[in-house]
Amino acid sequence: MLETRIAEELACIRQAGLERSIMDLHFVNPVQARDQAGKTYLVLASNNYLGLTHAREVIESARAAVFKFGTGSSGSRLTTGGTFAAGELEKRLADFKHSESALVFNTGYMTNLGVLYGLLKPGDVVFSDELNHASIIDGCRISRCRVVVYKHNDMKDLRRLLETEKVIGQRFIVTDGVFSMDGDIADLPALAVLKKRFDAYLIVDDAHGVGVIGSDGSGTAAHYDMPGIIDLQVGTLSKALAAEGGYVTGKKIFIDYLINKSRPFIFSTALAPATLAAANAALRLLQTQPQKYLGSLWANTKLMRRLLKDGGLQVVEGTTPIIPVLIGEAELTMRFADKLRGKGILVSGIRPPTVPQGESRLRITVTAAHSEEQLRQAAQIITALWQELRQDEKKEG
Repeated sequence: MLETRIAEELACIRQAGLERSIMDLHFVNPVQARDQAGKTYLVLASNNYLGLTHAREVIESARAAVFKFGTGSSGSRLTTGGTFAAGELEKRLADFKHSESALVFNTGYMTNLGVLYGLLKPGDVVFSDELNHASIIDGCRISRCRVVVYKHNDMKDLRRLLETEKVIGQRFIVTDGVFSMDGDIADLPALAVLKKRFDAYLIVDDAHGVGVIGSDGSGTAAHYDMPGIIDLQVGTLSKALAAEGGYVTGKKIFIDYLINKSRPFIFSTALAPATLAAANAALRLLQTQPQKYLGSLWANTKLMRRLLKDGGLQVVEGTTPIIPVLIGEAELTMRFADKLRGKGILVSGIRPPTVPQGESRLRITVTAAHSEEQLRQAAQIITALWQELRQDEKKEG
């Protein structure tokens, strides 16, 4: 029976220490959340990089949209769900990303599925970084083209594969801009050389890049000062832009084609007016006050990385606010995260299959909204608890 099979699989998941569960939270501000029992936590696990979810301008824009346009969109963008707010946001996103056009999707995950499934055809070959996000992996799988995986950020390996793989149709290179688990940044200068050398199209998912890197916060291309190099830039509205949804920017001909061919776009109900208004307001704040928000984020990132390293933790090198602390074993990682939760700190414990066996980690993220005092106190607690856990491990060993 199906129930028996599922029960056996769940038992195996629990035995391996890989069981996942949902924790309901109510955010009282950008960096603190309360659970159903009323306990308040300092959150070092969100992607709200600029802390704009609680910005007055963002909240007021969303509230005004609800009163003016109602709570829902009532249909897909191609039927009754088209709103002025979506069109305004797409124009703003295209300008922000130095592209001709843009298209909004319901989630970042659906954006990658919609772009890859919509554009790639049998006969095409997509060269995909081995640490790309699950949405890229799934989009490649359903695209019906051949997928070739290259070693993470290894341009020599990518070049070798581009040279040796036979291609009937088009070549596509797809990569995260900022990788979600390690926080490192794609080697765009080398990718640009390979793209030109092998006449390939380059797709970059900037979900964790926008509002994080680049002098204006627009992501990977701005980080390297290389506008116009990326053919299609995928992004999300649910991280630094404090709302919900995803988008893609690129040449108008690509966007027009996706409007007509991307099934996840065509057959999805459009985002609610309040969501679009919130994203518009958050993007305006980033565009008009980049140094205010980016400066705070970068300073907090630098501080937290230093504090954790000084505390003896194995921090993966990098410059982004995604701070991986390598632990190793899944069970120890989750025990660490659980003990931190008991002390009022929420961090993400990451284990297989999200990361390889033996590379489980705490994924700590900081935001522009964290105070220096909060970060110093959190780092002190994390460091002290790690020393306790190591002593316990030695005793048990």
